[in-house]
Amino acid sequence: MWKPLLALATPFALLSCVTYHTPSDGLVRARLNETVSLANGARLTPLKVLEDSRCPAGVQCVWAGQVRVSVMIDTNGGSSTAALTDGKPVSAAGGIIELTEIAPTKRNGVTIYPEEYRFAFRFSR
Repeated sequence: MWKPLLALATPFALLSCVTYHTPSDGLVRARLNETVSLANGARLTPLKVLEDSRCPAGVQCVWAGQVRVSVMIDTNGGSSTAALTDGKPVSAAGGIIELTEIAPTKRNGVTIYPEEYRFAFRFSR
């Protein structure tokens, strides 16, 4: 009698397990005011969204727009701030830093609050 019940309960027990996967794509991801470590040991903290002029999903725009983010970069030599624009690499921290992903997707008529933003950065030497 217990075996049929156990057979039914097992898949549900497995569904309740949560596994988080960290992408191994070489990117570091952060929210505003969250500090992440770059491959060279420097630390990067997104501070503020300076501009989000992206074209909303489902809308046809003449210009795709861009996102600019103010970041703090901490190295052994000190700290500095920089404005990163998506898709435009910047020389900093002894290498190249690029803002590669911004979430969430901009939607027409929907406000994105600062705490909702997520950014992905690529560092290369």
